Amino acid sequence: MIRLVIILPLVVVAWFLVVKLIKDVKSAKVDWTGIATIVGFIVLALWLRHVTGMG
Repeated sequence: MIRLVIILPLVVVAWFLVVKLIKDVKSAKVDWTGIATIVGFIVLALWLRHVTGMG
């Protein structure tokens, strides 16, 4: 019961933050090319670490 009392408010707060973030992103002009480049480099780094075992 204690876990439910702790986890439920955290889930509700996280949900509100996600909804707020989505609304902010939709209303703002976002440079999706830059974000895609950053995400691409992160994915590439993680993949290379997985393949080579280094890093």
